[in-house]
Amino acid sequence: MASPLGIIVSAIVPILLILAAGFALDRAQDIDPGPLNTLSLFVLTPALVIHSITLTDLGAGTLLRITAGVGAFIFGLLAVSWLYGRATGKEDAVLNTFLLVAVFGNTGALGIPLADFAYGDLGRQTAVLFAAVHGALVFTLGLFIALNSDDEAGATVLKRVLRYPLVYAVGLAIVARAAGVVPPADSALMETLGLVGEASIPVMLLILGIQLSETEYRGALSMTVTPTLFRFGVSPLVGLVVAVALGFQNAVVAEVFVLLTAMPVAVAPVIFVVEFAGDTTVGGVRLPEFVSASVFVTTLASIPIVTVVIALLKSGIVI
Repeated sequence: MASPLGIIVSAIVPILLILAAGFALDRAQDIDPGPLNTLSLFVLTPALVIHSITLTDLGAGTLLRITAGVGAFIFGLLAVSWLYGRATGKEDAVLNTFLLVAVFGNTGALGIPLADFAYGDLGRQTAVLFAAVHGALVFTLGLFIALNSDDEAGATVLKRVLRYPLVYAVGLAIVARAAGVVPPADSALMETLGLVGEASIPVMLLILGIQLSETEYRGALSMTVTPTLFRFGVSPLVGLVVAVALGFQNAVVAEVFVLLTAMPVAVAPVIFVVEFAGDTTVGGVRLPEFVSASVFVTTLASIPIVTVVIALLKSGIVI
């Protein structure tokens, strides 16, 4: 089994230090994360996606398996979460908010750097594709859930999805790779994309640190137990079932796939809930506070939990 101390030093500590820098900077300077988030969404992350997918060492079959696997994982976890939510009496905006925090993990800002630090270049390539497909589902299925689905919601979802270049970046990279028109890795274009894309990893972590600093969570801490159990218990179990069913031939790809299903609550649901259910309360707590608390608690809890997960995965016991 891989040494927990080695995992902490090589994978967790660098992430924690960058998160802490963003957290401390916001407390000292009151940073607005909006421009940084826009930069990441519209420039840095698309560059990372294009560079990683076009130059990936992953075969076409593996790319298809990862894409199909992410879809199967999300819809499988959504079904389990919905059944639990209905069984416990959750309805309407409360149920939709629970689905958002239970189903969608932070596969981008935390998952990509973690896979990079823990598994190297192949781990990052796998995580980028996973996060790209997951991100597309967050901004389609996630918005659909937040909007509670009606005729107007469908048009709203489409308009919002088309605003983000992530979908276009994935499509462009796949088409270029399939058509065999990818420029050489040492060309000026690809080196530029690589340089810009590499910047996305520390920027995403800084943004997450800033957002955690601004989180209003104290009144909702007691409500985060169930989301934590779903993110670190139910979610990786569903991910493991999907990974075994897909039969990845590369052990690193399989391990990174399962690892990314054990991420803390994604930040995007905070934005969705503030916009579409900001005034709704449950147990005297506003839903945005519940989501923010879930992000805060699961992100902190992920440090020891993910260390154990990586150790188990690298041991070969799990998959």
